[in-house]
Amino acid sequence: MTDSTGRMVNGAVEAGSGVRIPPVRLMSLDALRGFDMLCIIGADALVKSLSKVSDAGVVGFAAGQLTHAPWEGFRFYDLIFPLFLFMVGISTVFSIENVVAQEGKKAAYVRIFKRFAFLWFWAFIYSGGFAQEKISFAGVLQRISYCYLISSLLFLNFRLRGLVAVCVGILLGYWVLMTFVPVPELGYPTFDMHTNWSNYLDRHYLPGDREERGWRNEGMLSTVPAVATCLLGVFAGLLLKATSVPPRRKVAWLVGSGVVLLICGYLWGLQFPIIKRIWTSSYVLVAGGYSCLFLAVFYAVIEVGGWRRWATPFVWVGSNALMIYLLAGIIPHHELTGRIIAGPIQQCLAPYDAFAEALLALALALILLRFLYQRKIFLRV
Repeated sequence: MTDSTGRMVNGAVEAGSGVRIPPVRLMSLDALRGFDMLCIIGADALVKSLSKVSDAGVVGFAAGQLTHAPWEGFRFYDLIFPLFLFMVGISTVFSIENVVAQEGKKAAYVRIFKRFAFLWFWAFIYSGGFAQEKISFAGVLQRISYCYLISSLLFLNFRLRGLVAVCVGILLGYWVLMTFVPVPELGYPTFDMHTNWSNYLDRHYLPGDREERGWRNEGMLSTVPAVATCLLGVFAGLLLKATSVPPRRKVAWLVGSGVVLLICGYLWGLQFPIIKRIWTSSYVLVAGGYSCLFLAVFYAVIEVGGWRRWATPFVWVGSNALMIYLLAGIIPHHELTGRIIAGPIQQCLAPYDAFAEALLALALALILLRFLYQRKIFLRV
């Protein structure tokens, strides 16, 4: 139970008037988040282990899609991170609007900074904590924390038109800088891997630990257009939360928006290449387009069609995405499964022993996540 301040009461929110308002949580969003996470904690290892036996046909194609493009171009694996940021933006709409409605804008600011600090703390632990010589300010979790903080503050202070203007301004401003402004020490703008503005700023000004190559995939400058990816998720969240729009029309809007973003992104990519590692503006649009289409499919099947049971394992994962990401990076699961499938068992399963190890690791992860889900143990931001 709680008082009238609007805190959680048995899974619902107690409004100041005493009216209990159930929290809005879309199963389709949890399922899509779980699908996204499964691609990096299990699906990629399964497909890659099969490709070692034979890389012909569908297996070879899937294995290729489950690796990042070397530099320019777009593969399915290049969608995993921006899709997650896209969903961070969607969740921002639901969580912040609820806090503002129940507790006020000041409480929303407190919630935003607390969540940012919480996520950055886990990013610090994940990257080595105090064991490292220098604190790492760049990384996957760090970028998620920065994008969450900035997009949440923008959402809290701007209306839809203002958010659209900010998003467009970020994409155009990044394009102008990368395309027309000469890179210091070089004298002309370039999109080459080691001679671009993102590389230059990371090499000279990124604080903390830096890789030997002098730049990071999640570096300083490229985090700015990543905020635009999060804002695209905010727009999708506003659509999903709009009670005036029927569910089927929401699906149509998502599909239409996805197609438009893909067309614009690929056309822009003819001049401003689609490059994940520096998060080009064309990459933002292409990734945003595919994210809209995936969301449309999951929303249509689960929320509109009512087909939910198949998505249960995805929900286990999606409800605890941060937990499984941290555990996958900290626990030596490959060593554990390698010890289980060894000796005579490994010889018996050859040449599919690597596939069996990957399948066992995925099964153990799902068992753990099911256990946590049933006991309502979550690590969320």
